[in-house]
Amino acid sequence: MATNTKKTAQRQGFKTGEHIVYPAHGVGQITAIEEQNVAGHSLELLVIVFEQDKMTLRVPVAKIASVGMRKLGDPAAVKKALETVRGRPRVKRTMWSRRAQEYEAKINSGDLISISEVVRDLYRSENQPEQSYSERQLYEAALDRMAREIAAVNKCSETEAIKQIEQNLAKSPSRLKAAAEEAEAEEEDGKEEAA
Repeated sequence: MATNTKKTAQRQGFKTGEHIVYPAHGVGQITAIEEQNVAGHSLELLVIVFEQDKMTLRVPVAKIASVGMRKLGDPAAVKKALETVRGRPRVKRTMWSRRAQEYEAKINSGDLISISEVVRDLYRSENQPEQSYSERQLYEAALDRMAREIAAVNKCSETEAIKQIEQNLAKSPSRLKAAAEEAEAEEEDGKEEAA
């Protein structure tokens, strides 16, 4: 199988060196465009490296659209995603297994807004009830995907991106109200102890 690599080439608007979003794996970087001969046919492949997962994927150029690969979001998309996490969590009253499937589908859609909805709906602050193991896993998967894209768009570290997401999560109206009620309750307790 003969392989030859083309340097800084461009296919369907994607070019080497560029960060992209692959729905099932999140943010990756196109490192090369290769040509391989498979069963007598020449096939062009994008070589995508997902550094955090230590994984390399080869995607046929002809399959780019069908796999849902897309360019990174722009700063406006990041802003909208951060606004989404500030919203009121929407939790359906359906069985957890059904909700978990929906969350999983949103995470794997590769859509930044859908992923930020999962982060918003599954986030738990310290004063909220414990999460189940599977809720925590889905929350962390969504947070990781969201942080990787924000970090790539804003050219910052993933840690900084997570901090930014968590600051926005804390600004949710329901969370601000809960924090105010907790502070009020603590103040009342303090007065009773002083009396």
